[in-house]
Amino acid sequence: MRVADQPETRYARSGDISIAYQVAGDGPFDYVFVPPFLTHVELLWEIPSFAPVVRKMASYSRLIRFDKRGTGMSDRVSGAPTLETRMDDVRAVMDAVGSERAAFYGGSEGAAMCLLFAATYPERTAALVLGSAYPRLMWAPDYPWGLTDEQFLQETERDRSLFGPRTAALEAVRSRIQVEPEEEELWLDYFRWSGSPGSVEALALMNKEIDVRHVLPTIRVPTLIMHRPADTFVPIDVARYMADCIPGARLVELPGTGHMATGKTAAAMEEAEQSFLTGVFESGGWDETEPDRLLSTVLFTDIVGASERAASLGDSAWRGLLERHHEVVRRELVRHRGDEVDTAGDGFFASFDGPARAIRCARAVVDGVRELGIEVRAGLHTGECELIDGKVAGIAVHTGARVASEAGPSEVLVSGTVKDLVAGSGLQFEDRGSHELKGIPGEWRLYAVRP
Repeated sequence: MRVADQPETRYARSGDISIAYQVAGDGPFDYVFVPPFLTHVELLWEIPSFAPVVRKMASYSRLIRFDKRGTGMSDRVSGAPTLETRMDDVRAVMDAVGSERAAFYGGSEGAAMCLLFAATYPERTAALVLGSAYPRLMWAPDYPWGLTDEQFLQETERDRSLFGPRTAALEAVRSRIQVEPEEEELWLDYFRWSGSPGSVEALALMNKEIDVRHVLPTIRVPTLIMHRPADTFVPIDVARYMADCIPGARLVELPGTGHMATGKTAAAMEEAEQSFLTGVFESGGWDETEPDRLLSTVLFTDIVGASERAASLGDSAWRGLLERHHEVVRRELVRHRGDEVDTAGDGFFASFDGPARAIRCARAVVDGVRELGIEVRAGLHTGECELIDGKVAGIAVHTGARVASEAGPSEVLVSGTVKDLVAGSGLQFEDRGSHELKGIPGEWRLYAVRP
C-alpha cells in the first residue's frame, strides 16, 4: 500500500541507466541521502519506525533520496557499480532536481562514495554526515579493524540468506539492524524487494576491494561522523580513526546496537545531524565558493624513443607523425571526459574526475598510436591537486609524472591509490612492486594495467 504523503518517484538518466529518486520537503538547503546496502525509495515509507525520521529530515531540508543502480526501483545492472559510476549517478540526480550544492549523508557502504564525491567535487558539496561508516572493509597490517577473508565470507553468506527461507532470513535481519519485533517482517520484505542474491554478492565483492583512506585528509568540508560503540559490524575505532584523518571532523558517539540505525537510534542520529547541518547553513556553509583544491586523477603520456624517431624521420615527417599522435590522444580525451592540461613536444598531461575513465583513456591511447607505428608509455596517479588558473598542480601532479617515467613501452602504470579506487571496474593489474620516485617522499607501490 502506498503511503499517502510520500512524494512521487521520478527517474534521472545517467548514461543509459535510469535512477529512481524522490524529493521531499522544501527546506532552505539540499540534503542528498546516499543509500547503504539495499534500498527501495517507496517501501521505506511503509516502515513505521523509520518513515518519521525521513519526514523529520525533510522538515528542515529539501531531502533527495535515490536507489543506486542495480537496487530498489532503479534499473538492474550486471555486477556492481564502481564508486566512479555511482558519483555519475548522484550528479545526474542532482542535475535532474536542479541542485547545485548539497550536504550528503553516507551510511555504511554509502560513505566511501560520499567521501570520494566531496573530495572530487568540492564545489557541489557543502557538508558531510557519515553514519556507521568505514573507508575500507578488509583487514590490513595498518588497518586492524577490517574483516578477515573468513569473516568476509561469513558476512556475505549472511546477507545472501536474506533471500533464503524466511526463518534464516529473519535472523539475518536481526543481525544487521536493531529492529522492533513487529517490524521484522517489514524489513525482510524491504530487503527482498530491494535487491537479489546476485546483487548482494556483487556489492560485497566490490566493497571488498575499496580503500578510500587516502581520500580522508583531502576532505575540506564540515564533517559529522556518527557511530555507536555497540555497532556489531564496524568497530567504534574506525570512526575515531576517520575523525582523526578528516580535518576538523566532529565525532558523535550514540547509544544503541546493530549496524544500521532504526527506530529510537535513528531518531537520535537525526537530531545530531539536524543540529550540525542547520549550524553549517547558518554559518554560510552553503555559500558558493571556488575550490582551490580537489581530488583528481592525472595522466602523463610520452612517445617512447621520440628523439631517435625524430632524427630518423626528419623534421617534416616527424611533425606530421606528431600531429596524428595528437589527434589520437585528443580524440580519446574527449571520449573519456579528460581535460588536456598541457602538451609539450611528444607528451601529454591531462586530468580526470574519475580514475577508471583515466585508465581506459590511457589504454585507448596506447592502442591507438600503435597503428601509427609508435609506442607511448603512460602513468597515472590520483591525489589532491591545487587549482591554479583552473588547472591542476602540486605534488600529486609531480607524482603522476614520476609514475609515467617508470612505465615501459605500451605500458600503463598506476599508483596503488588509483588501483584502490577502481574496485568493480573489471580492470586488472599486475603488481610491479615498490618504487622510489625521484623527488617524491616514501616508497610507492605501482601496478601495470593488463591489456
